Amino acid sequence: MILLITPILGSLKNFIKYKKFNIFILLRTPIIYFFIQLLVQTNNIYKILIYERWLMFLFKIIRSLIRNDFMINKKKYEIKYQINYDHYVS
Repeated sequence: MILLITPILGSLKNFIKYKKFNIFILLRTPIIYFFIQLLVQTNNIYKILIYERWLMFLFKIIRSLIRNDFMINKKKYEIKYQINYDHYVS
């Protein structure tokens, strides 16, 4: 039961944000849970949940760095949040 909460909430968040349902988002987390359980050799649900979140954080950080997301979206951030990034350059 607890292993289904994160995938369902993640799919719901993506549906609300992007207005479309993606079955991959729903299935991705349980598949990752399965591989983490095999790799770590534990049935402790809370450890598996934490490891999955850490893995996804690392994946998203690395993907964002490779795609250079900040520089691509910099102008949008300046307008949306009224930030002048020139002040932060040293």
